[in-house]
Amino acid sequence: MTRSSVRLGTAALAILSSGALLAACASSDDGGSGSGGGDSLKTEAGAVGIVGDQSSGGDPVDGGTLSFGAYSAPASLDPAVSPGPAGSAGGTEMAAIYDLLVRYDADSEDYVPQLAESLEESDDRLTWTMTLRDGVKFPDGTDMKADEVIASIERFNNNHGPNFQVFTEAVDRMEAAGDLTVEFHMNNPYSEFPALLSFGHGMIVAPSVGEGDEFEPIGAGPFTVKSYTPDQDLIVEANEDYFNGRPHLDEVSFTTILGDSQRLEALDAGNVDMIFLRDVAVLEEAKSQYPGFYESLGLGDVGQINNREGRPGADERVREALTLAIDVDALDQRARGGDGMPDSEIFPEWSKWHNDVPALEQDVEKATELVEQAKADGFDGNINYVAVQSPVSQDIALAAQAQWEAVGFDVEIEFVSGVADMIRRMYVEHDFDVTYGSYSISDAVPFMRLNSALNSTSSNNILGYDSPEMDDLLKKVQESKTDTDERDALAQIQELVNTDFPFMVWAAGANFTPWQDKVHGAKPSNDAIILLDEAWIEN
Repeated sequence: MTRSSVRLGTAALAILSSGALLAACASSDDGGSGSGGGDSLKTEAGAVGIVGDQSSGGDPVDGGTLSFGAYSAPASLDPAVSPGPAGSAGGTEMAAIYDLLVRYDADSEDYVPQLAESLEESDDRLTWTMTLRDGVKFPDGTDMKADEVIASIERFNNNHGPNFQVFTEAVDRMEAAGDLTVEFHMNNPYSEFPALLSFGHGMIVAPSVGEGDEFEPIGAGPFTVKSYTPDQDLIVEANEDYFNGRPHLDEVSFTTILGDSQRLEALDAGNVDMIFLRDVAVLEEAKSQYPGFYESLGLGDVGQINNREGRPGADERVREALTLAIDVDALDQRARGGDGMPDSEIFPEWSKWHNDVPALEQDVEKATELVEQAKADGFDGNINYVAVQSPVSQDIALAAQAQWEAVGFDVEIEFVSGVADMIRRMYVEHDFDVTYGSYSISDAVPFMRLNSALNSTSSNNILGYDSPEMDDLLKKVQESKTDTDERDALAQIQELVNTDFPFMVWAAGANFTPWQDKVHGAKPSNDAIILLDEAWIEN
């Protein structure tokens, strides 16, 4: 399968790292759960796939409830107003209700059909043609055809759903070329376009969903909503009219459990069947005990610098000093006892997109000189560091504070009470000098996250970074025809980051979604969104 088409086929059940050297596991025939044993299933840095020693379980069994310990519950079930959707932010929950037009299969490094039957790029790379499956219906009885798909995507963009700017800048227009055919006419070539349809744009809502407080979550996915308490719990039940047949599970119960350690304890106690983990130390412990989906990520830990006028980071010397003062291994030792993935490269050595641009290293002497130069021109040396109050975040803040003060900064740490406050400070008020976060870039989708963070027109560019040169390089990545072209463009982005210092690269990261041995048939997609339409529980 080429990178320019998506065709109906059997989804691979074992996943390799995307173009990397590491095989994550052997395949099985149970619709998603890996099987095998021993070292063939051992995950290393860079691996992406289903790991763990698990039997096939035999023939699928109907019935039962799967309980999922979620990282964070969706504040809304409307994909157009969700901050994700991703595996960590309601993506699995919403995929259960709406499904996806396509999903990413890392084994083939391509997108495979889900609600769509096929997706093909034209020879001139300016049109993507999507053929829909015949007979797909929403639970309210409405057929899901081309007009409904176009209306859902337009609604998503009009509500400024995640990545709407990428879509609206890339796509000139959408047309229904028949009841089951949608044509996306592009402004410019965009090889990563199918990825958009594996996230929120690919979660098609029924025409009758309504808006705002009147919104009702109606999709063509394998489950329908039984009960929902925002920010807490969601229970979905089998959609009897799902296009691929009634799912095996009767229900899926999503419950938010705060803290990776607490979620693993719940899995150990048998209180839940599946959980989502991001903390490296905890997920490594879980990976030694349970099968599940593992995904290596670049930019797992990022020090974000406010580049806006009036902030210390508007001075390039300050940004460079902040960057060169940091020893990433020391941060990891303080925050994770040395068990993390410290790295100062956007694309680590294991990445498909790794390049030969020299990694930045700590240089205390140069950082000190830069701070002194900035102070000589009026900088008072004060830095405001804002972070959410969690153990890892606190430890990273304290370790960074010590290293910055060693080169002449005076750092005040301000902890906010929760994620909502952090989002307000970062995305709405832009009230910080430095903060800690994650860009979580997978090899499958390098453009969208970088564009979201660095494009001068992006609503998610909390840095205030405005570089025409960076905008041009991002466009070059977007329009790349080959992997070689894309790797070269990404290397130029690394060079520019090493020159402009808009943010600090501190560590790579990973996601892990482990499940009990009795769970089978889970299918992963981008960003650890897990599809449960074929999932079942062994008696």
